Amino acid sequence: MAAEQVPDAFADVLAGVQRLIRRRLRAGMAQPRLRGAQVELLRLVMARPGIRVSAAAKELYLAGNSVSTLVNQLVKAGYLHRETDPEDRRSALLTATPAAVARLREWQARRGALVREQVARLSESDRASLAAAVPALRRLAENLHEEVEGP
Repeated sequence: MAAEQVPDAFADVLAGVQRLIRRRLRAGMAQPRLRGAQVELLRLVMARPGIRVSAAAKELYLAGNSVSTLVNQLVKAGYLHRETDPEDRRSALLTATPAAVARLREWQARRGALVREQVARLSESDRASLAAAVPALRRLAENLHEEVEGP
């Protein structure tokens, strides 16, 4: 493969792998599926309990009203608590419910098991190539993050 083709091929394969992982995991879920943006918001709230809706919108690169819609959906589903910010009564603070924490932990455990199983099916050479690529992939993610967020 020519060097100029690598970035597009990489992006295509990465998107395909993510899509296939989600598809495989959804097949075993009894609960209604969560959309990608809902999962991203839940992950963010779990990482930063008490985050404001406006800060979540900024972090996720979404419009405030879009995040408010997601919050309403997740509150109704029992996955988020929304409380009025005591310092600014116009703002809401978000925390994940125990049901959300359990659901995301289950998803992460199932995803980890699926990926470990599939990686184990690869040749030793392919596993070594994947392991060698991880540092470069982390740097790529950091560069993308810094480009949007700043250092």
